[in-house]
Amino acid sequence: MPKALPVIDMSAPVCCAPVAAGPVDDAAALEVALRLKALADPARVRLMSLLLTSADGQENTGDLAAMVGLAESTVSHHLGQLKKAGLIESERRGMNTYHQARRDALSALCLVLDPNCCS
Repeated sequence: MPKALPVIDMSAPVCCAPVAAGPVDDAAALEVALRLKALADPARVRLMSLLLTSADGQENTGDLAAMVGLAESTVSHHLGQLKKAGLIESERRGMNTYHQARRDALSALCLVLDPNCCS
C-alpha cells in the first residue's frame, strides 16, 4: 500500500522561500507538493480555469458540473480537494454551494515556484 502523505494545514497560502533560492527543507517541499498534487488532475485544472475566468468570479457546483461534463458528486470531490489545498473557497447559499478561486494562494504558489514569474 502506498505511504500516505502527512496531513498539514493548507488553508493559508504557501509561505516559504522560493525553491530557486536554495535547497528547500522537507516541510517546505511538502507544503508545495501537496498544493501541486491538488492541481495534478485535468478536471481540477479545468475547474480552476472556469473559476478564474468566471464573469462573477464564482460558480456553483451544478453549473461547474455541466460545464465540465461530469457528475455533481465528482465535481464536488474535485472541488473538495482544491479547497483542502487552500486554492479555492466555498460558500453555501441555500441549496447551492458557490466556489471561487483564491488568487492570493495561487499567486503565492507561483512565487514559490519562480519568484520572477509575476514581475
